[in-house]
Amino acid sequence: MKYVFFDVAGTLLEKPALYSNIERAIKTFGYEVNLNEIKVKHRLLSEIIYFPDRTSQEFYEKFNSELLYLLGIVPTKELLDEIFNLCTYLPWQSYEDTSVLAEMNVPVGIISNFNTSLKDKLRLFFDFDFQDVLVSEELGFAKPSLEFYQKALDKISCCAADVLYIGDSIKLDLEPAVKIGFNVLIIDRDEFYPNLKNRISNLKEVLNYL
Repeated sequence: MKYVFFDVAGTLLEKPALYSNIERAIKTFGYEVNLNEIKVKHRLLSEIIYFPDRTSQEFYEKFNSELLYLLGIVPTKELLDEIFNLCTYLPWQSYEDTSVLAEMNVPVGIISNFNTSLKDKLRLFFDFDFQDVLVSEELGFAKPSLEFYQKALDKISCCAADVLYIGDSIKLDLEPAVKIGFNVLIIDRDEFYPNLKNRISNLKEVLNYL
């Protein structure tokens, strides 16, 4: 491999309090839901619903309404407001296994559905120079658009077969990146996709593919 691209949210960065705060909001209204069920259904719903570059309360009301339906709960404005209040502006945190970035001996870049604030955010978490940070708001295309991946490929001096891409979504990352010709790995720390051949459970496994 001559170049490695990473996705960001769910791949390099997480909001560790997200699921427990959703559980807390639901319990406040008298419902008992297993935390793992919340994680699984939230994750799968994220595969289906498109996240805009800049989210809003209106977007999260729609997303969380669908999540509540999947959990067998009829959404109310009060419950949706509670989830929004507990989950908005939660701090990001880098995954522990992102320490592997310092061990990579090839150029490393970012391609992510994110707004232009991402470059500044990455500096808060990584003492590491990413070769390219390409975001959907700037490129004018978003995953899973093939144009998004083609623009990323055009930015670097490599052919697709020499690029390794690591993300966390089958729909947004795996499928379109494979169509462009990238080598793709899906980071699956929680074993959402046990039957997926392209999965890894720890980012340190990436070194085996370089």
